[in-house]
Amino acid sequence: MSDRVQIIKGFQDIVPPRSRAFAAFEDEARRVFALYGYEEVRLPVLEKTELFARGIGPGTDIVDKEMFTFSDRKGRSLSLRPEGTACLVRAYLDSGKGKGEPVKWFYRGPMFRYERPQKGRYRQFNQIGAEAIGYAGPGADAELIAMLDRLWQPNPATSWSGLTSPARLEINSLGCRQCRPAYREALVKYLDDRRAELCPDCLERLNRNPLRALDCKVPACQAAVSGAPSTLDFLDADCQAHFDGVKADLDALGVGYTINPRIVRGLDYYTRTVFEYLADTGGSQNAIAAGGRYDGLVEEFGGPETPGIGFAIGVERVMLLLPDPPDPRPEYFIVVMGEAARAAGLKLLASLRSRGVRAEMVLDGLRGLKAQMKAADKARALRVVVIGDEELNTGLLTVKDLSNGEQAKKKAEEL
Repeated sequence: MSDRVQIIKGFQDIVPPRSRAFAAFEDEARRVFALYGYEEVRLPVLEKTELFARGIGPGTDIVDKEMFTFSDRKGRSLSLRPEGTACLVRAYLDSGKGKGEPVKWFYRGPMFRYERPQKGRYRQFNQIGAEAIGYAGPGADAELIAMLDRLWQPNPATSWSGLTSPARLEINSLGCRQCRPAYREALVKYLDDRRAELCPDCLERLNRNPLRALDCKVPACQAAVSGAPSTLDFLDADCQAHFDGVKADLDALGVGYTINPRIVRGLDYYTRTVFEYLADTGGSQNAIAAGGRYDGLVEEFGGPETPGIGFAIGVERVMLLLPDPPDPRPEYFIVVMGEAARAAGLKLLASLRSRGVRAEMVLDGLRGLKAQMKAADKARALRVVVIGDEELNTGLLTVKDLSNGEQAKKKAEEL
């Protein structure tokens, strides 16, 4: 007998009941995003490697170490998408919208990074992201964050239960092209004086991407950067006014937050506002969503100067904060006695389903009453509908409530 082929390390199958939780969260995200005017776009999982090298930036762990990259038959370098923003901006330009026309779009689907698998982190993982392109003011930042904040909350109208652990918001500003060089110079000087305390990766980042040292997870590096200069001390007047506007609008919208000057995000394209939502997931991966402003990214991809802001949700990490949904239960289980009754049962089954009523019956041939009732119990049906000779003759079906044993006669159209 041949060995069973198993799933690739770092990948996962999402099966019930978890798949139901995924679907419920995606449905709630669509509902909330629609309230704010966002429309869904479908993006390919495969892109030219250059897209991510230009957008995410050289010197980042994603580009240097984590992408699934290969050459196609014509020698072109292609990569499975490690994130969605660069893909969406490319789609924005390709669609003809890229003339400064504002759009609110969201996407969902798998991303791919060659990382060390752990709880809440996979090499194929799912994200839901939203992007507001063409919106420059701080109000767009606050609205986007408020939309995400609303998604975490329970919604009785849709039976959405919200998160089992509260999500807390942390925000920062990275400044812009005009004021960030002064900060970069100060940070490099600070880090250069502490070379002996930095890991090899941070030493390499020192000249290419020094802000990434602030985000390093190596304990020695975290200690070394604890006294590093803050981006907030180097904001110019425009960036300071923008950040003040974001905070004021969040206050007005009732969204609580903490300022964390160590948030830099792992992608080069971020400017001004950056933010993260954190929650106790029971593992080391406590960031469940993150994002920020990227006012130069459209221009980097060959479009006009166009502002933008967005976020991405790590769906697997959110799943750690959601209970398994209850097993779905059929409203009716149809029990039939005889061939004529089976034909009537199939007709009733199709009719109920066409009306949006969940219904089941035994389909693999005729079985006795006891076996069919056992199948109804196993399916956890709420009621059984019995069809036999009497029911066929009178046109009245026997309906039994399995919770209390009560029976009633009803016409098919009354179900």
